[in-house]
Amino acid sequence: MEFIDLRSDTVTLPTREMLEAILTAKLGDDQYGEDETVNRLQEKAAEKLGKERALLVTSGTQANLVSVMSHTSRGDAAILEAESHIVYYEAAGISGVAGVMPITVKGNMGALNPVDVEDRLLQQHRVHQPKVKLICLENTHNRAGGTCITPQQTREIAEVAQKYGAKLYVDGARIFNAAIALNIDVKSLTRDVDSVSFCLSKGLSAPVGSLIAGDKEFIDRARVNRQRLGGAMRQAGVIAAPGLIALESMIERLKEDHENARTLANGLADLGLGVDLRRVQTNIVMVDVSTLGMTSEQFTSKLMEFNVKASIYGKTTVRMVTHRGVDASHIKYVIEAVSNIVRMKTS
Repeated sequence: MEFIDLRSDTVTLPTREMLEAILTAKLGDDQYGEDETVNRLQEKAAEKLGKERALLVTSGTQANLVSVMSHTSRGDAAILEAESHIVYYEAAGISGVAGVMPITVKGNMGALNPVDVEDRLLQQHRVHQPKVKLICLENTHNRAGGTCITPQQTREIAEVAQKYGAKLYVDGARIFNAAIALNIDVKSLTRDVDSVSFCLSKGLSAPVGSLIAGDKEFIDRARVNRQRLGGAMRQAGVIAAPGLIALESMIERLKEDHENARTLANGLADLGLGVDLRRVQTNIVMVDVSTLGMTSEQFTSKLMEFNVKASIYGKTTVRMVTHRGVDASHIKYVIEAVSNIVRMKTS
């Protein structure tokens, strides 16, 4: 039996249509702005997000770093949710490369409270503290369990940012998941922000790449910063071609991933595992295995015996992510595998 891989939606493989699109893509030197396929992807991404321009970059982490650099100068500060991807998973690029001081504020289910953000902004001293030039949101929020930030919540943070002269950026690696879960146009989630990024290579199933979107001046700066980071590409249409397919045909199918995640979460909760069902809004399920008297390492090792892969997210927390490579029959099998683990543990 093949492995059922629930570690991340980054393990998705490109569709046959995507691979065929690579073979027929019209290519050129993107550094000169001559790759027709890249240009089409960037135009399509900007239109979908309601922004003036977009820029293809190699990864979500590069998208975040380029965006931070393009909104700030060395010695500035940025406010971020305390468990955001930029803080947890990007090798301190915000400080080590961008020279920006991260100021973390704890959110509620991944969403920043505008009162808390303003309180932190009020602590700025004209000499002692760096100037906060940027506020970053993450939608959906990974470590909160794939939770969505609503248009209203985004607007409230945007109003605070404008009041204090800061820009607002959204790490929208899974922002299309949020739009699908909230049943709204993605533009509703980006209307009040200065810039946004999203990943092609997660639930949208393209093999590589992310896009940044904002106004012309921001994208002009982003292009320079992408160059500084070694991210300029040549015949990048081989990346852009699958990305176009992703935007054209892979967004609506995210509903299936969300349904599978909810089925999985309910099944695990019924077995007595700790699952906060309020947080299961998209395609991520966080599971507390302490009720079994097991660590996350022990639990994932047991899952491997059933050919199921999951991620360790803490001493007793395991993350499972649904995606195009996981269907309803796989979810049923995983629940049965966990049922066997529970039975063996309690017998």
